[in-house]
Amino acid sequence: MANKVTTISDLLQRVASSCLTHRLPGSYVLDDCDSDREEGEVDRTRSEVGKRVAKEKDEVDEEEQGLKIWEEDGGHGAGAAPEDSHKVRVREMEAFVHEVFDAVSAVKRAYVGVQEAHSSWDLENMRKADAAVVVELRKLGRLRDRFRRECFSPPATGQTAPPLKDAVAPYEAAIDDLKRQLKAKEAESESLKEKLRNSIALGHLGRKGRHYSSKRVGCASAIGAPGTPTPELFEMCMERVKSASKSFTAHLFYLMRSARWDITAAVRSVIEGGSDAAEDRWPSTPNLEPRHAKYALESYVNRKVFHGFENETFYLEGSLSSLIKPDEFRCDCFAQFRDMRGMEPEQLLGVLPGCPFGRFAASKYLSIVHAKMEESLFGGGSEQRRQVMAGAHPRTEFYGEFLRMAKAVWLLHLLAFAMDPPPAHFEAARGAEFHPHYMESVVRFPGGRAPLGSAVGFPVGPGFKLADGSLVRARVYLVPRA
Repeated sequence: MANKVTTISDLLQRVASSCLTHRLPGSYVLDDCDSDREEGEVDRTRSEVGKRVAKEKDEVDEEEQGLKIWEEDGGHGAGAAPEDSHKVRVREMEAFVHEVFDAVSAVKRAYVGVQEAHSSWDLENMRKADAAVVVELRKLGRLRDRFRRECFSPPATGQTAPPLKDAVAPYEAAIDDLKRQLKAKEAESESLKEKLRNSIALGHLGRKGRHYSSKRVGCASAIGAPGTPTPELFEMCMERVKSASKSFTAHLFYLMRSARWDITAAVRSVIEGGSDAAEDRWPSTPNLEPRHAKYALESYVNRKVFHGFENETFYLEGSLSSLIKPDEFRCDCFAQFRDMRGMEPEQLLGVLPGCPFGRFAASKYLSIVHAKMEESLFGGGSEQRRQVMAGAHPRTEFYGEFLRMAKAVWLLHLLAFAMDPPPAHFEAARGAEFHPHYMESVVRFPGGRAPLGSAVGFPVGPGFKLADGSLVRARVYLVPRA
C-alpha cells in the first residue's frame, strides 16, 4: 500500500527520481549540468514551435490581407502599392460608368427605332428594331451582373433584381398582340380584295356605256395609293358602300329571323316606325316576296344613312367652310379621307368618341335602329341605345357592323367634297320608268335584262353623276308597271 500512487504529482515525482538514480542508454547519468542543458533544449524547442506557429499565423493573415486587397483592387494583387491600386480602381470605375451610359443610350436609340417602325407600319423594320432592343437590354444586363460580381455581394435578404426575361416580357407580349392584329388585318385585306374582284367582274359583265369604261380596270391601283380625288376612286368607294350596306342589312335581317319575326310585316313595321319626320316620310312599299324583303330593308337603311349627304356636315353643324374657303376645305376633306381610310372605326372612336365621325355614327344609328326595333331584337332595357345617346360607342358585333357601313359612307362623303365640283346626287322615284343607263336592278333577271315595261317599285341606293360625265347608277327594285 506504501507503493500505491495516490496522485498525479506523486507519479511525476517517482518517475523523476527513477530517471535521476538509474543510468540512461548511452552509459551516463544525468547530473545537474545535463539537467540544465536538457531544460534549455526544451525551452529552445518550445520557442521554435512558438515561432513556427506565429509565422504560420502571419502567413494566414497576409493571405487574408491579400484577398482583401484583391477585392479592393479589382484583382491587381496584394503586392501593388495602395496609391497605385486606388488610381487603377478609379480608372476602372470611370470606364465602367462610361460603358453604362453608352448602353443606356443604345437602349434609347433602339426604342426610338421601334417607335419609328410603328408609323408607318413596317413589319420587317419592326422585327429588326425589336431584335436591336433585346440585344441592347442584354448588354445592360451583363453590365449589371458584372457590377454586382465585382463590387457587391448578394443582399442578406436574398432579394435580387428581376432577371432580363422579366424585363423583356412586356415587349414580347406587345409583339404577340401586334402579330394578332396583323393577322386580322391580313384577313380583312384578303376579304376586301375578294369583294373588289367580284365587284369588278360584275361591273364588266352587267354594265355598259361610258360609266363602265376601261378606266375602272385601274381602280385597284387608284384605291391603293391615292394622290388626288379621282372619279375612279369615287366609284370604288361607292362599291365599298354597297358592300358594307348589304353586309349590315344581312346582319339585321338575320336578327329579325332569329327573333321569329314575320319578315314582310316586320320590314314594313321597321320602315313605318322609322319614318316619323315629315321630310323623311317613306312611301308605301309594294307587296314583296319574303325573299325580296331584304331589298326593302336595305332601301330603308340607305335612305337613312344617306340623308343629308348633300350637306358638308350631314346637317350636324352649321358650317359653311365649303363656300367661304372652298380650296382649303377640299384639301382638308381629302387629307381626312387619306388619314381615316386605313383605320378601324372602333380604333378611331376609342380615342376620339366625340369627333365628327363619332357624332355622325351616333346620329345615324339612332335614326336607323329606333327604340321599338332595338327592344324587340335585343330584349328589354335598350342598354345599347342608352350608351349611344350618352356619347359612347358599344363594342358589340351588331354595332361594329353598323360602324363599318357608317365609315364607308363617311369616307364617300369626304371624297365627294374633296372633288371639284362634287358629284351630283340623284335617286330614282317610285313608279318611274326604268332606264338602264341611270339605274340597275337589285334583282337579277334571266338573260341579265329587265323585262319590258318595268317600273321602279322603290329605290334601294342612290346614284351619282361625276364631273367627267361618268355615272354611278342608282339601285332600284323593279316591279311590273301594271
